[in-house]
Amino acid sequence: MLSLVGTACAEEREQPSAGVGKTLIAYLTRSGNTRVIAGTLQRTLGADLFEIRPARPYPDDYEQHVAQATSERDSGYEPPLAAKVDNIAAYGTVFLGFPIWGETAPPPIRSFLKAHDLSGKTLRPFITHGGYGVGGSLAVLATHATGATIEEAFVMEADQERRTLNQVRDWLGQINS
Repeated sequence: MLSLVGTACAEEREQPSAGVGKTLIAYLTRSGNTRVIAGTLQRTLGADLFEIRPARPYPDDYEQHVAQATSERDSGYEPPLAAKVDNIAAYGTVFLGFPIWGETAPPPIRSFLKAHDLSGKTLRPFITHGGYGVGGSLAVLATHATGATIEEAFVMEADQERRTLNQVRDWLGQINS
């Protein structure tokens, strides 16, 4: 059994369709959408679960979070992670989930890929976005997960947070007029 800080792990089960080795679900989430998908995958596949978290958390405020992520993206910064997967070699398949930030993979995803050798593994991305698609995220996977077999991504629009903020601002504009 894998022991990871701040994550839940399932009992190991045989995965005949998952290839050689165990299956890992690694994910980064901001608002929780990607976490829901990761949990569903973990329960369905009986896989181990690992939440990717930066050592220094991003601001809770959405706009501050976006500003920091944009600055990191533009500078190529790859933030240190709070934890790494102890035995990545044990996994034959890694499901990697993340939201699109600034039209690409978030900086902590680049950090995760840099910190873990996925050579010879099957990488199955699952991506959430706020309406603009996957942007350059697949190119990030190709350059940062060299040696991995990258399968077609599951992509889902999940823009509730942005829509909620816009609706609240519209409402406030109406009552402040």
